[in-house]
Amino acid sequence: MRVRYQRGYLRLGHRRCGPDCWEFLWWDREPTGIRIRRKAIIGSIQQYPNVEDAWQASNGLRVSINEARNRQPEQAITVADVVDHYIATELAEDLVNRGKSYATRTVYREFLTRWVKPTWGSLNIREVRTIAVERWLHQLVRKDGSPLAPSTKAKIRNLMSVLFNHAIRQECLEQARNPSYSFGRVPSGKESPRDWNPKNCALLSQLDWCFRVMVFLDAATGLRRSELLALKWRNVEFDNLQIRVQRSIYMNVVDDCKTEASKRPVPMDPLLAAELWAWKQHSSYSQPYDWVFASPRTNGKNPYWPDILLSRVQ
Repeated sequence: MRVRYQRGYLRLGHRRCGPDCWEFLWWDREPTGIRIRRKAIIGSIQQYPNVEDAWQASNGLRVSINEARNRQPEQAITVADVVDHYIATELAEDLVNRGKSYATRTVYREFLTRWVKPTWGSLNIREVRTIAVERWLHQLVRKDGSPLAPSTKAKIRNLMSVLFNHAIRQECLEQARNPSYSFGRVPSGKESPRDWNPKNCALLSQLDWCFRVMVFLDAATGLRRSELLALKWRNVEFDNLQIRVQRSIYMNVVDDCKTEASKRPVPMDPLLAAELWAWKQHSSYSQPYDWVFASPRTNGKNPYWPDILLSRVQ
């Protein structure tokens, strides 16, 4: 019996005298560069009746092996290698229950292929330096030459940290060699909350009813736009004065919320509830499974597209 793992394999060795024993075998490299196979006895089958117990018992040995490996010259692993592996294992379309929404997976792939890989892809992951990353982040610009938004730079910085943590988890990098701990000198551009300005009320009065309610709801609850547009009337509980956020929508793909915290019920002010109730009575799409902000162009099959709203609603 043999069970293969990333750092060697476990097998049940047969003995002529005495009980069979679990053995852990792995390849090691001498200082001269010659590869040799090593073997260590984990214990007898009487001590560890199944492979799971034997594997747990080998934890200490495997840690020791990896520590020894980390003190030796490692095979060069580039940032592009880690990016490709992360996309294949964490961002694949057919993977479920990874804890990332469709929007997050899409944005991560875009950032990695557009920003991270072209600049850092050919570099050995061990040669990435904090100061160089900070300077690069500050100099990022859009295609038209305008500076990249601080919030976008902060997201790229955080994704770089995620990428290095992935490399550590895959044993391509030691914890102490992770430069992402210092990727913290890029401001996110977030402002502190401001009081509602009376001028905003004047602006709201210029909007159509649907969009006025949309802005009012977002200002009162702080929902992400993907969550706001994914609301259906059955999620609005007028009796309990709360809204249950159960989904998000991005690029017309309905998916789970970005975080578990997003699913907590959102309290609803009576004034907001009254505005939503009036809009429901007016809307042509007011059934429980209809979108709160259904688009008339699709006969209510889809909610409004956020980018279209930003470009057309003045």
